[in-house]
Amino acid sequence: MIISIKTPEEIAIMAQAGQILAKIIRKLKAKVKPGLTTQELDKLAEELILKSGGKPAFKGYRGFPASLCTSINEEIVHAVPSKRKLNEGDILSLDLGIIYQGFYSDMAVTLPIGSISPEARQLIQITKKALRKAMARVKPGKTIGDISFAIQKHVQAQGFQVVRQLCGHGIGRQLHEKPDIPNFGHLHKGPELKTGMVLALEPMVVIGQPGIKKAPDGFGYQTADNSLSAHFEHTVAIISQGAQILTK
Repeated sequence: MIISIKTPEEIAIMAQAGQILAKIIRKLKAKVKPGLTTQELDKLAEELILKSGGKPAFKGYRGFPASLCTSINEEIVHAVPSKRKLNEGDILSLDLGIIYQGFYSDMAVTLPIGSISPEARQLIQITKKALRKAMARVKPGKTIGDISFAIQKHVQAQGFQVVRQLCGHGIGRQLHEKPDIPNFGHLHKGPELKTGMVLALEPMVVIGQPGIKKAPDGFGYQTADNSLSAHFEHTVAIISQGAQILTK
């Protein structure tokens, strides 16, 4: 398996892309409220991407019809925005990618819509913390398995499950590059992490069973048992000191 190594100059461009993306996600988060449709969020996301000098990474990717993925409640990832309105008590995952100066950046957050159940709040917090645990393992000499193990250990210790059929990935001039980064695994296994690798780490966590099924829209995935799911993602570069978060 050939894993692409980026030069410091390329990582600098990817950091610019990541900063633009993080700013757009912040603006989308500020708009999210009950009664808003996910289509309205998608329209805003595309406007902000184009205004920033970037291009939407997802629109047209394998036929995906929108710029933003908007996954609600039992939807895990890749759900297509629609006329569906957000309701008080829902949780919403926003997953957005951009292309900037020939490089991709990818980021996701899960948000509460108004007041949510304690269990949903705990799910969001655990998933967010799983991403922090994963990033703490990103250092030259560690392995992909070390990252995967950190996510799985944290999530399962809290009584939740990771999604096994979907995973993180390398990223750069392509949206999905080698290596795959599962959210479960074993210490010291898999490819060794090296300076210059850029990874999209993305824990996907469910309250119920980890099985998945295709969503009715033909693009999204949802939990097989219709239990709640959360998703967080950062694009990170491996530098000598550890992880440089590009999407912040």
